[in-house]
Amino acid sequence: MSTWTAVLVASALAFVLKYVGHLVPARWLDGQRTTRITSALPIALLAALVGVQTLTSSSGGIVLDSRAAAVGVAILALLLRAPFIVVVVLAAATAAGLRLLGLP
Repeated sequence: MSTWTAVLVASALAFVLKYVGHLVPARWLDGQRTTRITSALPIALLAALVGVQTLTSSSGGIVLDSRAAAVGVAILALLLRAPFIVVVVLAAATAAGLRLLGLP
């Protein structure tokens, strides 16, 4: 299967899934449990993305480098209730400083 075939099949599947989503009865989606789960999904997906991007190398292995230290500093800043922009700047400065010192 070529890359373009896979892209087209995935696009068609995504369209069909979205279309089928409009056919779901509203009463199925109005429950408290459903609302709680769907509101937590973006948080879980973002956490998984950060974890994968932080702890994996381009070859797929687990690696601890300046990115992991930057995420640790960001978590500490968040626990200390720092503003978001301060958290981002601290994490970026940590990663840049460690890379300047020669760490990967």
